[in-house]
Amino acid sequence: MSEQHRSTVTGRVSFGIKTTPAHIPYEDLLRIWEEADGVPLIEHAWLWDHLLPVFGPADGPVLEGWTLLSALAARTGRIGLGLLVSGNRVRPPALLAKMAATVEVISGGRLTVGVGVGATARAGGAGGGVPARNPAVDEYAAYGIGLVPPAEGVERLAESCEIMRRLWTEERVDFHGRHYRLRGGHLEPRPRRHLPLLVGGAGTRTLRVAAEHADIWNAPGPPHNDVAFLAERSRLLDRHCEAAGRAPEAVVRSVQTHASAADPGRTRAVVRDLIAAGFTHIVLSLTPPFAPSPARWAAEEIIEPVLAGLSAPAGAP
Repeated sequence: MSEQHRSTVTGRVSFGIKTTPAHIPYEDLLRIWEEADGVPLIEHAWLWDHLLPVFGPADGPVLEGWTLLSALAARTGRIGLGLLVSGNRVRPPALLAKMAATVEVISGGRLTVGVGVGATARAGGAGGGVPARNPAVDEYAAYGIGLVPPAEGVERLAESCEIMRRLWTEERVDFHGRHYRLRGGHLEPRPRRHLPLLVGGAGTRTLRVAAEHADIWNAPGPPHNDVAFLAERSRLLDRHCEAAGRAPEAVVRSVQTHASAADPGRTRAVVRDLIAAGFTHIVLSLTPPFAPSPARWAAEEIIEPVLAGLSAPAGAP
C-alpha cells in the first residue's frame, strides 16, 4: 500500500505538492518531482488537467496532464500521484478508467484518480474560483468539447464514477445511463488494489457525488475560498454521506492551497487553520518563481513546522 493510500485509510495528516505544467519546461517539472520523491515528508504530488493556460499568456505552452503524469510516474518510485482534477468532459469515462489503470501499473500502485465536473455552460464551472476570463471555457471551445448545463455536468460525473469503479473491479460491464452507455466493457489489467477515487469541487451537487463515490474529497482552498466556507462545505459533505449510508469519516478531506515563497509564515498559518477545520490531506501548490530546491523548501518551511506544532503538547509555546 502506498503512503498516499495509507493516509486515506488512517485519517492522519499528509502533505503533498502540486506543480502546474504551464509556462514551465518538462525538465524543470521532472527535477521538482524527482526531488520530492526523495523528501519523506512529501507523500504525494499532483498535476492539473488543463489544455490551455489559466494564468499568464493565453497562448503559452501547457503539457497535457495524463501523458505527463505517466512520464513522471516512471521516473519516481515512492510518492503517491494524481491530477487535481481531471475534467470529466475531456475524456469518456471508460477511456479515463483505462488510462488510469495503465498509470497505476507504471507507478507500481501509487495513483489516486482525481475527477471533477469540469467547465459547464454557466461561467465559473464546478470548482469555484475561476478567473474572470474563464479559460476553462476557452479551452473547451479550442478543443471542440461541448459545454453542458451544470446539472448535467454533475449527472455525468456521477455516472463516470460508477463506470470507472465497475471497470476496475468487474470482468464485464454493461452500463445504460442517461449520458453514457457501455456494452461488454472490459479492462485488463485491472488494478490489483482498491484504486482511490478523489472527487474535486465545492458545489452542493458535486458534494453529493463525493459522498456516494469518493475516497477523498478535494476542495479548492485559500485564497479562492476561506476556511470557514470550506468547513461549512465539509459539514454538508457529512450530511450527504449519512444520507448515502456512508460514515462521514470514510471520505478523507483534502484541500489545496498556494505555498508562498515570499510569505511562508502566512502559508503555515493557513495550513494550521485548514487542519483545525478537519482537512487532513494537504496539497501545497508551488508557484513560480520556484525556490532553488522547491520540494525541500516546502518540507522545511511549511510541512515540518506545521507537523511539529501538531505534535507539541497543548499550551506549549
